[in-house]
Amino acid sequence: MKRVETEILVIGGGATGTGVAWDAALRGFRTVLVEKRDLTHGTTGRYHGLLHSGARYVLKDADAAVECMQENRILRHTHTHCIEDTSGFFVVTPQDEGDYPDRFAAACRRLDIPCAEIPVSSALRREPLLNPRISRVFEVSDAAADSFLATHATAQAARQAGAQLLTYHEVIGLHVCGGDGNRTVSGASVLDMVSGEEVRIDADLVINAAGAWAGQIAGLAGVEMTGILGKGVMLATNHRLTNTVLNRCKMPADGDILAPIQTVSVIGTTDERVTDAEDLRIEEWEVDLMLAEGDKLVPGLSRSRILRAWAGVRPLWFKGRSEDFRIERCNDARQMGGCIVRGDSRDAPRSLALLNHQERDGISGFLTITGGKWTTFRLMAEAAVDEACAQLRVSRPCRTSETAVPGIEGHYWLGQRLNQVEDEGLQKELICECELVTRSMLESAVWDNPTVTLDDLRRDVRLGMGPCQGGFCTYRAVGILHALRAAQADVSDSDAPQRSPVIDPQAAVSQPNLLLREFLQERWKGVMPILWGQQLRQERLDELIYLSILNADHLPACE
Repeated sequence: MKRVETEILVIGGGATGTGVAWDAALRGFRTVLVEKRDLTHGTTGRYHGLLHSGARYVLKDADAAVECMQENRILRHTHTHCIEDTSGFFVVTPQDEGDYPDRFAAACRRLDIPCAEIPVSSALRREPLLNPRISRVFEVSDAAADSFLATHATAQAARQAGAQLLTYHEVIGLHVCGGDGNRTVSGASVLDMVSGEEVRIDADLVINAAGAWAGQIAGLAGVEMTGILGKGVMLATNHRLTNTVLNRCKMPADGDILAPIQTVSVIGTTDERVTDAEDLRIEEWEVDLMLAEGDKLVPGLSRSRILRAWAGVRPLWFKGRSEDFRIERCNDARQMGGCIVRGDSRDAPRSLALLNHQERDGISGFLTITGGKWTTFRLMAEAAVDEACAQLRVSRPCRTSETAVPGIEGHYWLGQRLNQVEDEGLQKELICECELVTRSMLESAVWDNPTVTLDDLRRDVRLGMGPCQGGFCTYRAVGILHALRAAQADVSDSDAPQRSPVIDPQAAVSQPNLLLREFLQERWKGVMPILWGQQLRQERLDELIYLSILNADHLPACE
């Protein structure tokens, strides 16, 4: 069995996990991060893309509001190229009348969150599609964030600081020694999902940053966590309806945020209790609700072309017990370590939660960081590594609040790819016309990540995320991958026996036909709930290309 020794082992490759790895490595710790799929595969890659100002939570969760505002300011300096400074409006629609706007403005002042009321006429000049019947508008410092780019930039910063990041490595067990009341976690066994090889990682401290899967990881150490999983559904339009983030000026509810993200607008989100982090089903009523609520912000949104629907599962933490959050036992280990909590997930706090399992459960060498928002991932990492320092009895200050990640020299600009294509004459190199992905961009991503799948490329370079949803770029990308794999095979050809991958998606790494089918299936999941109008016509064309012409569903798995 392969063996790795480190000081800190981080479990989870989302924003928080990579943030922990970056922070720990900057403080001089030998650090290893493991993630069972690709970076941002979980909740980080499935949220609406909003950098919160904190204003949304000023009356419901003051701690979360302050945390968001603090981190909003920091991330604008450390991750500048990942953030579009769109600003944000909190608007009072005809359905939102009452005393909430005045209480909202007063709470923003009390918590030192910048908020200025502006004339409705000024807001309508800036955003002509905004509901003309709004009565008041408050401007705040919301922004749009590219969570894919930000996580990869954080991961690159972690690697430069000395951290080792292992994707497609799933934790299959934690090493726990000692008796009751004096147990210690000393590392983990992980499974290389590509090679099928088991790897033992010995660590002085394990930090559980697995997000919605944190309860499963804690359960491997015999720890019971009272967690809350909230599923949120979002829809993307085929173009930007506004250039400013729009919020309803009311208590947080479903479908009250419209965010301009890259070339689209995202309306979201719902908040439904689920018991399984993999439960990403989208119901018809959820789509209908998002469209109806979106019309209250931008009349006619429901008639625009909807590209895709998707869902993410939030990991929330409730710090107590009440009649509103009734704890029930269950035997399914997927349900947050053996427990679920009944209640409205909208009522769960959005502030971060650091669980010191030594004090809480009598298990040393093990921490869990959960809750929070994408906006607060750096703060969550700082809190976790501060506690790690305390447990390891060293004093090393956090440096991430004043350290920029790689790429900071290039500020965010929506037209950057178009400018590059036109200036360098790359029109003939385009693989994905919708998102302006060139052949060189795709090849560079593949060489950087040898185990890449097409869905990984989507997260890395936005392949297939435009109006055709992969219709014209998927077969091109698969051909390039096939050629690159063949070139890699020629370079590393060996007579040594190769172990078979243990899961089908990773078998696809070396089998382009499986790559093709897997990606088409993933794209299908997101368009199936919104098949009407132009997107239905587009999907019919994609069906003719891949099923009628290319016979994709009957291609052999191996060449």
